Amino acid sequence: METGFTTYNKSEFIETDTGNKVSRRSLISGSQNIVLGGKTIVHSKCTIRGDLRRAGPSHQAAVLIGRFCSLGEASVLRPPYKTYKGIFSYYPLKIGDHVYIGENSIVEAASIGSHVRIGKNCIIGRFAIIKDCCLIEDNSVVAPNSVISSFSVVAGGPPAKIVAQLPESTQDVFEAQSKDNYAKFISI
Repeated sequence: METGFTTYNKSEFIETDTGNKVSRRSLISGSQNIVLGGKTIVHSKCTIRGDLRRAGPSHQAAVLIGRFCSLGEASVLRPPYKTYKGIFSYYPLKIGDHVYIGENSIVEAASIGSHVRIGKNCIIGRFAIIKDCCLIEDNSVVAPNSVISSFSVVAGGPPAKIVAQLPESTQDVFEAQSKDNYAKFISI
């Protein structure tokens, strides 16, 4: 899939030493608790809640995001939470490499593997686990505590269902697309 160049105003993005491009119009709360792996694009109005982390003396990151990820406009990433034995706690949100999260999607998953595409207007419920090489179609609602197996195509909901399987070449295709999207995201 060939994509055209996407241009952005250099003054509207902050570029880090590791190649992350973060929109100045995104909302990053608790940045000391967020780890971006490198060459990740955080679009405008994207919200990442690093301030929602487990209380205590240990310094554990609340949100970990891999390399070559793209977080769509107005998407929301926040760590999952639960009350256990009367104690309310947040747990880390871990996202692998080459992950695309579409516009207006809300993610509260425990883990998202590498080479995953999440469409527009999706809701990924608390503590959901999405394995590697998955495609979540637009407008899907993945139920809390769901486990989506590798190479699955998920659609619909609530709750979303596995509707097809992806070929083994998915990893290579998604990786090439994410690198291509990053390379073609250029400043003017």
